[in-house]
Amino acid sequence: MSTPRGTETPAPSITSQARRKKERGQLGQPVRGASILGTGSYVPEKVLTNADLERLVETSDEWIVTRTGIRERRIAGEDEHTSQMAAAAGRRAIEMAGLDPLEIDMILVATVSPDMMFPCTACFVQKKLGAFNAACMDISAACSGFLYALEVARNFIAAGTHDYILVIGADKLSSLVDWTDRNTCVLFGDGAGAAVVGHREGKNGILQTVMGSDGRFSDILLMPGGGCRIPITKENIDQKLNTIKMSGKEVFKQAVIAMQAAALEVVERSGLRPEQISLLIPHQANSRIIDAIATRLKVPSERVFMNLERYGNTSAAAVAIALDEANRTGALKPDDYALLVVFGGGLTWAGTVLQW
Repeated sequence: MSTPRGTETPAPSITSQARRKKERGQLGQPVRGASILGTGSYVPEKVLTNADLERLVETSDEWIVTRTGIRERRIAGEDEHTSQMAAAAGRRAIEMAGLDPLEIDMILVATVSPDMMFPCTACFVQKKLGAFNAACMDISAACSGFLYALEVARNFIAAGTHDYILVIGADKLSSLVDWTDRNTCVLFGDGAGAAVVGHREGKNGILQTVMGSDGRFSDILLMPGGGCRIPITKENIDQKLNTIKMSGKEVFKQAVIAMQAAALEVVERSGLRPEQISLLIPHQANSRIIDAIATRLKVPSERVFMNLERYGNTSAAAVAIALDEANRTGALKPDDYALLVVFGGGLTWAGTVLQW
């Protein structure tokens, strides 16, 4: 196999991986547990504060903080794409896992702001990392994407068909925002978070995940333009149909209902009680939603991980960035039970329980 043009990465060898899979077989194998072996994250350097937004739209720091809990967010540069942020986060996760990029069997990128419609952003990430043994695909589940992708990875690991899977949540929502709409432009930021998933003896790892969707609410949080239904045209761009549209009150209501239900169900399926959860890592969208979830689960504030005030809502990246920061700061300790719960457009939602 020749080295891909434009890279200096040695040509990948599939021999060892093919041998492992042949020896293990594809059928009849016991289910393997899946653990997170390493995490990583990346946020752009540019900081956009609430004071900065006051100069763009009719709003105020007090108005934003009171309603959302957000004080600032990170904004990617014009030439800083989703794949670049994703690759930076993925590289850090691979390094923490102690792996070579060529050992990665699969790359899953959860995003609603891909570099382009096709090929998938995961292929661009593969190229940047030199992970040329990996199968690549994107997953679109809005803000729930990272946990959806994590569950896909867990099942591949459990089946024994893959050994190391790089899961990334990455979004450049600043490219989808209407910067004249104060109800949405104050909410979102850019960034990426990643995790390497694989089997590790003696660790329980990912215990349970629940996922759900309700397409009846598909019109309360969406970007109408850009697909085949409303193609990109000058007229559609002038009408800002290629930007995020949201019915804020309805999204808030549905988010609280869905995230509470998902959290309670996944904890129960894990054989745990809410008081056994060491750390709640919720989707970083709105502090009032997070407070409502924590109150329902009776999780005290000191056991709720939040970085919302610094990054805003980074969509599929939000819970992934929070997981990495919790890991690197020691907020997550060995054998801790962590509950991750998310909600996004679709509507989609998910909850995952990990034993660290």
